[in-house]
Formats: sequence, structure tokens, C-alpha cells
Amino acid sequence: MRILVVEDDRILGEAISQRISRMGHGLDLAQTGLQANQMLALQEYDLMLLDLNLPDMTGTQILQTLRKKHSNTPVIVLTARDEVKDRIELLDLGADDYMTKPVDFGELEARCRALLRRSQGQAQNTIEYGNVSLDLQACTVTISDHLIELKQREFRLLEVFISHTGRVLSKEVLIEHIYNFNENPNPSVIEIYVARLRKSLQSSDINIRTIRGLGYLLEKHHG
Repeated sequence: MRILVVEDDRILGEAISQRISRMGHGLDLAQTGLQANQMLALQEYDLMLLDLNLPDMTGTQILQTLRKKHSNTPVIVLTARDEVKDRIELLDLGADDYMTKPVDFGELEARCRALLRRSQGQAQNTIEYGNVSLDLQACTVTISDHLIELKQREFRLLEVFISHTGRVLSKEVLIEHIYNFNENPNPSVIEIYVARLRKSLQSSDINIRTIRGLGYLLEKHHG
């Protein structure tokens, strides 16, 4: 998944970014409201972590602009404010969740997983397609209850495919989900990851089909 962290405190922003990156997600860090709005104009995110106190504008303004564009990107607000009326105001403006600083990183990761699940219509940490099961918390994959080994980016790529079943995904879309803005991979790297995934999934009842000129489609074997 692709996550945007908006935090003007460089040390805290980098600490949050490192934790989220270790979860295997593509991540971008903005330290001003202008940077955040520029990134949001260029990229659709699966989740945003938003600090309210930015040097050039408030996080509230960013949130209002996002919702006026009818974006459904889930937003977790990070702030030092802890008054009930502040939480009510932010939730009414379109925030999905709220955490008071100092942030506990373990709780932040859990809330990220919960919001990502909710946005994908999932209630549990485990998602399944055919006889393949992904544990999003443990970052493990099983085929008919047999554990298989995947590298981190292969795991996230499979997560993207299973979260978008029935859709043809181009190399560019896949790159957007698993890489950051400051990474510029050649699209051919997706071919390598897809080839590795296909090999790992040989004993499963699902397949990644190449749609020439368009991208890839995850489907179940017929018959």
C-alpha cells in the first residue's frame, strides 16, 4: 500500500516513516502543507498520517481540501490536542482516526492496519483468495495452510493483487503501490517480481495472467 506521512518534525517524521517502511509499504514524507498538497495532487494514497501543526498551513486545511475533492483516502490525525471537542471537530471534518502525541508506534501500526483493512472491506488481519491466505500482521503467506516464503516486496505485491481482484493492474500502478517517490525503479522490475510470485504460487489455485499491453490480472484457475 502507498502511505503519505505529513509531519513537520523531521525526527518524528523519519521515525514514523521507518516504522511504516518496515511494514513493507510504499511511503512518502511531507514536512509542509504545500509538499503534502503537491503529493496528493500527483498520487492517490491508501492512507495518510496527518499532523495538524504545520509551518505553512494547518492539517485541518489539508483535510478539508482532500474531502472537498471527494477523496476517500483514510486519514489518521496526529496531534498534541487532547480535548474531546477537538476530536469531534476533526472526525466531523472527515478524519477517520485520531492519535494524541506522543504516539505509541505499536498502536500506530495497529491503527494503520485496521484502517487499511476497513478501506478494502476487510474485517480481519487475514485476507484470502482461492487457497492462498495472507496474514497482514505477521506478513506471512500460506497455500492450503502450508507456509511459503516471500520477500517483502513480493508479499506487498501479492497483497495489492488480492486487494484488487477483477482489475487489470499496470506496471505503473503496481510501482505506485510499493515504491516511494524518491525511488525510480525501471518498470521491468515488476516483471521480475511477478515471475517470482508466479513461481511461488505454482501449487496454489490462483494465477497472475499477463494482459498484453495493459498489465496483470489475478485470477483463479479454471476447472
